[in-house]
Amino acid sequence: MALTPTTTLAEIASTHPSRPRELERLGLDYCCGGKRSLEQACQQQGLDLETVLLELGNLPTAPEPPTGWIGLTPAQLVDHLEATHHRYLKQELPRLSELAAKVSRVHGEKHPELIRVAKVYAELSADLEPHLRKEEEVLFPMIRSLASANGRPSFPCGSIANPTAVMEQEHAVVGGLLEQLRALTHGYQAPAGTCASTGALRTGLAELEADTHLHVHKENNHLFPAVTALEEQLAAA
Repeated sequence: MALTPTTTLAEIASTHPSRPRELERLGLDYCCGGKRSLEQACQQQGLDLETVLLELGNLPTAPEPPTGWIGLTPAQLVDHLEATHHRYLKQELPRLSELAAKVSRVHGEKHPELIRVAKVYAELSADLEPHLRKEEEVLFPMIRSLASANGRPSFPCGSIANPTAVMEQEHAVVGGLLEQLRALTHGYQAPAGTCASTGALRTGLAELEADTHLHVHKENNHLFPAVTALEEQLAAA
């Protein structure tokens, strides 16, 4: 895919396995902000567009595997989301909760920003856990039902666009909390003189941010538009 100033961040993230990581490095939000063009995003971040185009275009094309989730049907994509991102979060959120509490308790007096990190992380975890349940118990079953229907199903909430809109709003809240964590940790850099647990927390938070951005990108920019289009097709049939 040839990159141009009008290529959206979502399109960029979907065409090469290294590009989401590079967008993360540049501070370009490709999940909740994925509908922006590269030119718009660079202007907002104060980045030189030509330099960014060159960096993104020069990423190696081999031997990295393709983005294998591209092209999955909506039903396949929700299975993929549960098996990868949901599973990861269910394992990682409790582990990082314990780490954040420990680091705050041990180093919070000398590094008060760590107390704030623990509080913001607790808020993030408290938002993500029910969000996952709502997807698994409400939205994803609706999507599977829609994918197997011959006509437009009747949902208690009306159109499937209603729950997906709620999920997008919750994604935006999570994105804001991740931004706070990045700022509080100065890009996930551990303060001098702190223990290995602090480094492990910073590494874990950085990985959590990257995984959540990709997770949200798959839903906001691929799954939700696909199921909205599918519902419209079934209604017109």
